[in-house]
Amino acid sequence: MKGWFRPLGLCLLVTACLVIVLALFRVSILTELAGAWVVNEPPTKADAIVVLGGDPANRPFAAAKLYHGGFAPKILYMDVKLNAAAKLGIDISERELTRRLLLSNDIPETAIAAIGHGVTSTYDESRAVRDWMEKNHAKSILIPTDPFHTRRVRWIFLRELADIQAQVRVQAVQLPSYGVGDWWQHEEGLVAFENEVIKFVYYRLRH
Repeated sequence: MKGWFRPLGLCLLVTACLVIVLALFRVSILTELAGAWVVNEPPTKADAIVVLGGDPANRPFAAAKLYHGGFAPKILYMDVKLNAAAKLGIDISERELTRRLLLSNDIPETAIAAIGHGVTSTYDESRAVRDWMEKNHAKSILIPTDPFHTRRVRWIFLRELADIQAQVRVQAVQLPSYGVGDWWQHEEGLVAFENEVIKFVYYRLRH
């Protein structure tokens, strides 16, 4: 028994020390973890700005800001697959909502274009963007999106657009609900980080 007690006691002591360290430095550790995950590239001139589906509350506004900043002459937005309410005509589609939000932010109708057809994933969106770029001989895009979404977006777009040598720059959009410095204090932030880690691993295995 004595032979087992010492290693067990040492393990418990090390574990307790780790818990104390994590408790004392959790803010720094979790902030650094998020900072290492998030991709936030400074925007440069591009052929188009891409509004990905899934977050019409934030992404269209970020795209409009980039447009008015003179970074690109065109905004692409997604024809997202209709949800049940939109199919029944109870609610407008995400495609139409995004269109209205862009127009309400002083984006000319001639400067926006819906792409894809019933897209359901970031992979579908990357293929839709690729098709548009090939048809329009475009070579560069800007993608503003949620902070934890950025890493997967950058990976799949670079992969799918590699053979047409497209330049892809991804910008993290500052959200009102949580940020890199406090994401673990908000349920939405915890869920977003967990989901994106799982999805990123899935994408690496699937694509």
